[in-house]
Amino acid sequence: MNRLHKDLNILVNRVEAWELSRVSAGPWRQKFHLMPPCGWMNDPNGLCWRRGNYHVYYQYSPFNAGGGLSFWGHWSSPDLLRWTQQPVLLCPDQPWDLHGVYSGSALVEDDTMYLFYTGNVRHWGDYDYINEGRGSNTALGVSRDGIHLDTKAVLLESKDYPPDISNHVRDPKVWKQDGKYYMALGARTRKGHGEALVYRSEDLRHWEHINVITTPEPFGYMWECPDLFQVDGQWILAVSPQGIKPYGHIGQNVYSCGYFPFYGDFRGEYTLGEYRELDSGFDYYAQQSFAAPDGRRIALGWMGMPDADYTNPTADFGWQHCLSVPRELHWADGGLTAWPVRELEQLRRNARTIEFSGTVQRDACPTLDLELENHGSRLTVALAGAAEICWEDGLLTLTLDEACGSGRTVRTADVHKLRSLRLLVDSSSLELFLNDGEQVVTSRFYPGEPCYLRLEGEGTAKLYDMCAMEMKTIQ
Repeated sequence: MNRLHKDLNILVNRVEAWELSRVSAGPWRQKFHLMPPCGWMNDPNGLCWRRGNYHVYYQYSPFNAGGGLSFWGHWSSPDLLRWTQQPVLLCPDQPWDLHGVYSGSALVEDDTMYLFYTGNVRHWGDYDYINEGRGSNTALGVSRDGIHLDTKAVLLESKDYPPDISNHVRDPKVWKQDGKYYMALGARTRKGHGEALVYRSEDLRHWEHINVITTPEPFGYMWECPDLFQVDGQWILAVSPQGIKPYGHIGQNVYSCGYFPFYGDFRGEYTLGEYRELDSGFDYYAQQSFAAPDGRRIALGWMGMPDADYTNPTADFGWQHCLSVPRELHWADGGLTAWPVRELEQLRRNARTIEFSGTVQRDACPTLDLELENHGSRLTVALAGAAEICWEDGLLTLTLDEACGSGRTVRTADVHKLRSLRLLVDSSSLELFLNDGEQVVTSRFYPGEPCYLRLEGEGTAKLYDMCAMEMKTIQ
């Protein structure tokens, strides 16, 4: 690639090496979640499988733990357990992406990786940066090995989108179907309505706008990270809508992350089912999914939330944010379920069973996996005085201690009958899977020592310590 691309790679490598000691010395580094070597991480990008390896790219600002100029960072793994941090792949080095390489997806074909992304440009001047002043360019990077970039090109610019669309168009998701290529783009109309634009191509370079997917009545002003896929025979449109009005337990965060069951043909007539959130916790956004080589639909999300009023103290140690564990998706009983991929069970150690009726307390590893069958009408699971999960009268409540939540307080979910739960706790996160993954609650938190587990109610629990994934770096 060009000289600027090479220079930016060298600069990122030097920053990572400079920050390594400060980042490593700080608390709350995760043991079995992907996180940035330093700086800021957000959306997962380009998830795919190629020649014996999973590839997880991600939005990455290495120079500032508070965010900034974005690249595509890169982790690769043969088994979702042993990970190698590769050099950054996409850099903001062209006129159409000089203010940031934003989110997108990957398509692998003929042993070549096609990486679709949004190139961000902000023009100088007195602009609102909604309907004017911004370039949201859909671009393509091509790599023959997923490690080194061969070519880049811009495919669509603002002038190529429908005339009623604002300058906010981003996050291309590309797939192949019936011998043709399709792309979904998240968009905001000039009237402030969220929607997904559908494009078609014969060659991955020339794209034709063929449809718009939206709701009859406005549902938020922007739909980010659209993901249109089929699982267990059911089509799903996953989106991260911004600006929805909260109702019930939907929309507790500043932005939502959820899905619509999709019926009909995305190329023509369709209807959308009822919107449901993918996660009811504080920190889950920008989910992206892909097809694993064994046929599983696997998803990852950013364990963060844009524009939230809570914080992450890890920024003081030179890094911020992480990704969720990989989750296997299924369509069951009229809804989408999510469950940690089975590979994570290989990290379990020191298994013990806890039968409880009343209150029990056990010492626990700071990183743990708890599987619990609930036999009573109420249940409480407490972690080290840092977090408490309560279920009673059809309502589940997650409450974080003021000192450990860094501004996170309470999240709730309707759970008519709680049959079971699984709780994954890492150094600075928890992921709660209810009733075999029918609902999920995800949050960052920052506990102190010592760690203990308290159970109140009636049930049977299996408790495991979780060891760290293997992670190494290639520069």
